[in-house]
Amino acid sequence: MDEQTIRAKLRAFITRELIRDAGYNLQDDEGIISNGLMDSFALAEFGVYVEQEFNVYIPDADLTVAKLDTLNQMVARIMRDLAVSGQP
Repeated sequence: MDEQTIRAKLRAFITRELIRDAGYNLQDDEGIISNGLMDSFALAEFGVYVEQEFNVYIPDADLTVAKLDTLNQMVARIMRDLAVSGQP
């Protein structure tokens, strides 16, 4: 799966399911949690979605503002884990 596809899927999930505003123009480098768009509960939902959609497990210790506050950080984490696991 390529980076553009992952980014599009994450953006759609976050705006539709977590922010609950499908028309929200989420920027790649916008602080999603630090700006109050998502809370820690939503971050846990994000972790479940990533595991189901991309077969990438993100441990609870990594579901933090410091590591996953922006769409760029989220995409990079998934891409890294897919590369390590050898998934296409």
